[in-house]
This record gives sequence, structure tokens and C-alpha cells, in this order.
Amino acid sequence: MLRLIATSLCLRCQSAAALSLHIRPCATLIPAENQQTVEALYDLSVDIQKVRKLNSWVLHQSPAYTKEVADLLKDLGASGPVIARILTVHPEAVLCQPEQMQIQRELWMSVCPKHKELVGIIENFPASFFTSYSHHDNQRNNITFFQSLNLNKRIITKLMASAPLSFSRPVEQNEVMVRTLQQAYQELGGEEANMKIWLQKLLSQNPFVLMKPPEVLRENLLFLRDKGFSTAELLHLLSKLRGFVTELNPDTMHRSMAYSQDTIGCSEAELRHIVLNCPAVLYYPEDILAERFKGLLSIGISLSQIKETPTVLELTTQIVNYRIQRLRVHGYDVRTGSLEVLNGTKKDFEMSYGKLHLRSERPIFNPVAPLKVDD
Repeated sequence: MLRLIATSLCLRCQSAAALSLHIRPCATLIPAENQQTVEALYDLSVDIQKVRKLNSWVLHQSPAYTKEVADLLKDLGASGPVIARILTVHPEAVLCQPEQMQIQRELWMSVCPKHKELVGIIENFPASFFTSYSHHDNQRNNITFFQSLNLNKRIITKLMASAPLSFSRPVEQNEVMVRTLQQAYQELGGEEANMKIWLQKLLSQNPFVLMKPPEVLRENLLFLRDKGFSTAELLHLLSKLRGFVTELNPDTMHRSMAYSQDTIGCSEAELRHIVLNCPAVLYYPEDILAERFKGLLSIGISLSQIKETPTVLELTTQIVNYRIQRLRVHGYDVRTGSLEVLNGTKKDFEMSYGKLHLRSERPIFNPVAPLKVDD
């Protein structure tokens, strides 16, 4: 019996040893951290723990150019805390070769010559500036193209920062999309003199419009035309949608419009009027529209009020309830009054609310009442 136990223990020890020998080589496959990089980041007050948690792979790469990145940012006027924030959020910057960083600096300064502004852009969009891909020729060609459109340098800078892929691809693709936008604007009756301003506004509001296929814009405009919108109304929609018309498709627009029409119980002409005043009806899916309608109706707002002021559908139920509670303090009842006071941004609402507050506090002056005069 003892012999059997001893034999069993020996077999277990042998299998454990074999297992450890099998595992040990795998452990050595994990490369050690690049201590020069870690120490350099420590010296710059970078949050190493955060880097290890989110981008640990960067610390294992070699070569790394931490000093070169820091020197470039310092030369642009970045402070120590700013450099630390940039490298904490985007440690991949240390993998960019110094030659590429210098080319990027020259390209960006051709549209953003002020160092302070460029540092601010790098802080907010570090991945757009520190790129390891060699698309410099495409970037240069795209910058030249957008400059040829006489676009404001700030607009071009914003495009490069928020939609960098549109600058890393061949310029011909951007030329096609811009030409499609210009053609749609002109075909819908837009004035040539205003086209540059219109294009600037559209691109600044939605830089990703450049990444969409031109066919999407044509299909969506054709769908809306078939729904009875005039050319002037289509131009109004194209401008009011701020370029997000390329984010839509005929199927989703049809479902959203049909749901709104069935819920409100309006005619085709009335629906078009609602869409022109509240384009959100086109892109909110049915579940969001259902939640908005339900929330408004549950607090006593009527469908006729929503039809008259459809922009209230752009507000979440929580925002509507909060604003109604504040208005109720001053005796304003949205169930019997206009919904316009609910609309707009937080700043817009505060202005409307302030006017109501002053009105409620202002004493009523009676011109025929006798004046009280001290004897």
C-alpha cells in the first residue's frame, strides 16, 4: 500500500515538473518594458499607471522617441503639465520618428502658424498630429486643395484635427465629395456668392461628411424630393441638417416620418412643415421618438402643441421635465401656454426663464391710480 502511494506521488511530481518546464518558455515571450521610455515618462510626470492600464504595449516598444516628442512640444511653447497630459492620453506619440514629427509640424503650421493654437489642437487631438503613417503627400495635397477653395484656415485646421483620415487619403476622393456638395447646393437654388460660406459651415459642423460616398447624398435628396419637398425646402433642410444628411438613409427616414405622422395624425403637407422646423424627425429612430412623445403627453402637453412647436422633440424627457418644473415656480403652465419657452440650448432657456422671472417680479403699474404723496 505504501509502495502504491509513493509511486503515485512520484508520478505527480514528474507531471508537475514537466508542466512547469512546458510553461516557462511561454513566460519569456512577453517582452520587458523599455526602461528608458518608462524613466523618461516618469521624468515628464506622465501618469505611468494609466498608460500601463490603457496602452501598456507602448512601454514594450523600441525604439522610442520620448525626449524628441517632449522637445518638439516645448519648442512650440507647451508647458510641462500640458506635455504630461498629452503623453498620458496618447503615449503612442513616443513611437513617431523625429523626421515624421518635423514634417507634421511643417504641414500643420502651414494652416495653423500660431504656436499656442497648435499646442491647443495637439492637446485635444494628439492622435491627429502624432501619426506613424507616411501619408504626408496626401496631407499636403489635401491642404492645397482646401486652400484653393478659399476656406478659412481655422476650418482646414479643424478638418485635419477632427477628421484626419480625410486628409490621409488621396485628394481625388475629397474633390469628388466637395464637388457633389457644391453641385447639390447650386441645383437647389443656392447663390454662388454664398456657396463658400455655406460649404465652410457645413464642413465645420460635420467634418465626417467628406468620408461618406457621394451617392448617399444624392439618394437622400432624391427621397426627400419624392416626399414633396421643393428645391428651396431641400436647400433649407440640407443647411439645417448641418451635413448630417449623409448620415441618413431613405429607409430610416421613411420609418421615422411614418411614425411621427401616425402619432400626430397629420397630413403629408403638415408633416413636411414639421420636418422643416424640426429635422430631427428625420434621423431619430422610432424608439426615441416614441419615448419623446410619451414623455410629453404624460405631462399634459397635447399633440396639437407638439405639431405647432415640433422642436420640443429635440429635447430629452429629463430636460423637458426639469424646465417645466422651473417654469412652474413662476406660474407658467406649458399645458396652456406656448412650448417655445422650453426650446433651445441651456443658454437659450436661461434667457427665456430670466425674462419670465423678471416679468413675475415687476410690479404692475396702473396709470390712473392716485399717487401717494407724503404730507
